[in-house]
Amino acid sequence: MPNAVQLHQVLPLVERQHAIIEHLRARHPELTTVRRPADLIGVSPRTIERDAARLREAGIPLETVTGLHGGYRISARTHDLSVSLSPGEVSALLSALVAVGPFGSAGAQSAFAKLTDALAPSRESPGTPPQP
Repeated sequence: MPNAVQLHQVLPLVERQHAIIEHLRARHPELTTVRRPADLIGVSPRTIERDAARLREAGIPLETVTGLHGGYRISARTHDLSVSLSPGEVSALLSALVAVGPFGSAGAQSAFAKLTDALAPSRESPGTPPQP
């Protein structure tokens, strides 16, 4: 298994991939050389290349431009998204955030707070005791 990831590598991998996505999203639509995220994260350019390949394989819209002025770019929206998630999907995302530590970045903190709020029972639900 050439792309197999060992359990002790999972958290650093998730943190790196999140950092890569956030870095590319913040710079969109500009290209970023492989060296820039490698230096920011403190890993080798080859590690960034492997992570970028995993992200693309997972379906992240990551573009690679080769050549002298090449680099990476992510197709990212610049405005807020409206996403409808089931309670089970919210639970899955919360579990993933808890596993990696929901306070690693401002984006993770904000997502965690919104997902937690979305999972909480609404005040209008029948059988829900009134809030003090």
